[in-house]
Amino acid sequence: MDLNALNAVVVAAKQACYIGGGEKSASSRQGSHDLVWSQGSWRYRDSYFGGTDFLGQETIWLDAEPVWAMNYHGFILRANLIDAQRAGETIKLALSAMYAEGRFLDGFRWAGPHGEYVDKSEGGVDMFSGEEAIYCAGTRAYGLRYSGGLIKP
Repeated sequence: MDLNALNAVVVAAKQACYIGGGEKSASSRQGSHDLVWSQGSWRYRDSYFGGTDFLGQETIWLDAEPVWAMNYHGFILRANLIDAQRAGETIKLALSAMYAEGRFLDGFRWAGPHGEYVDKSEGGVDMFSGEEAIYCAGTRAYGLRYSGGLIKP
């Protein structure tokens, strides 16, 4: 597996779906919200549950074989400092800036109107874990934990 090519696919899919509004698909599991993307032999699905607090999984297939996945859990910690709408706006703007650099890992900081977005991660596209947070006036108000990597038969 060409990890650079996979990284580019992950970034393109994330950019098109969550950041770009994505193509909504029929729910793959009862109660899930699903976004899909495809390009050539690559397919991607982001399937999640919830809203303010949420849990989901992103999966990438190459020629109908699952090759990569990421799980995530996001949550509002301080509803008095940030709500789901402002957190979502902050995350979309911050991730747009990160994806414009052609990456989704290796840490990132971004300051916006609703707070400071901070992402920290370890590993590469083949095996990684990390977390993102939004700080409002220095207080952690939102958090998300994620992990993922290659799927091998």
